[in-house]
Amino acid sequence: MTTMQAKNLKFIDFCSGIGAGRLGLENNGLACIGFSEIDKQAEITYRKFFGEEEINYGDLMNIDTNKLPDFDMMIAGFPCQSFSVIGQRKGMQDKRGQVIYGLIKIMLDKNLKYFILENVKGLTNHDNGNSLKVILKELDKAGYKVFHQVLNSIDYGVPQMRERVYFIGIRKDLIPSNFEFKFPDKQQRVNVKDYLIDEKELEFNDKKESYETFLRYLKNTYNHGRYDLKGFLKRDYLVIDTRQSDLRLYDNKVPTLRVGRHGILYVRNGKFRKLSGYESLLLQGFPKKLAKKVNGVIEEIHLLKQAGNAMTVSTIEAIASELFKTLEKYEK
Repeated sequence: MTTMQAKNLKFIDFCSGIGAGRLGLENNGLACIGFSEIDKQAEITYRKFFGEEEINYGDLMNIDTNKLPDFDMMIAGFPCQSFSVIGQRKGMQDKRGQVIYGLIKIMLDKNLKYFILENVKGLTNHDNGNSLKVILKELDKAGYKVFHQVLNSIDYGVPQMRERVYFIGIRKDLIPSNFEFKFPDKQQRVNVKDYLIDEKELEFNDKKESYETFLRYLKNTYNHGRYDLKGFLKRDYLVIDTRQSDLRLYDNKVPTLRVGRHGILYVRNGKFRKLSGYESLLLQGFPKKLAKKVNGVIEEIHLLKQAGNAMTVSTIEAIASELFKTLEKYEK
């Protein structure tokens, strides 16, 4: 896969969310020709990022593939709620779990060359591993050689602990039978202080009701006497995650961003601050110039949710780069 060939590849961004996967592929020179997303709030943010003229093909389960333009590759963070440890884990019995079959139909109808899929780590052990076996079997039957691996975003350019399983698929007729793909090596870790940079007034102090709630939380049965509030404030860029029963502390990293986890605090210049939507986007690898487009424009609660649902841009970029390097080696 030469650089020029990569630049000529076209893809559609399925289950797009706010377009993190798209950015990872575009950073490798591929061209996006449309997206598919049913969440209206996510679509608003997506268009703020990429333009109002972008074509949304809507629910992929209802797409008439004859009306799709020709393209080479799909990327999709297909719904994870049915496999997640924080969901009900209904897996392939859940309609959301059936989206994989909609994606495979599109692969077959459009004779796609490649795909990158992403899901939660919980998919790998759901139903004692049977869900994963079914998915791999169906992708193999569809004519793809598939490689999968769990990667952590903190190893690929952002200071966020985010384990996800990634699937790489290459149409079998395009590669020799001995083709092997190795996922990208871990990268040097980055500094969290370069990401916790929002200047909006988000201090978490005694003038706010939520701060009083935090103080009561520190005094509950689980936490009473375990933590020193003044000690926290002496540790710049200490990250604090409040959960139902316990409190977790992190140095130079943040826990997994996800929908419903809006209780992440950190210390900067001796003050508590709430993690903002803008910072959440940066922690998912979105460039500052894009994140600034929606900072203060899209409500915080929506940005936090959307960042929690997103892929990590830099991880997708690293995977795609490795894929094209590997394909190029087999061409020579």
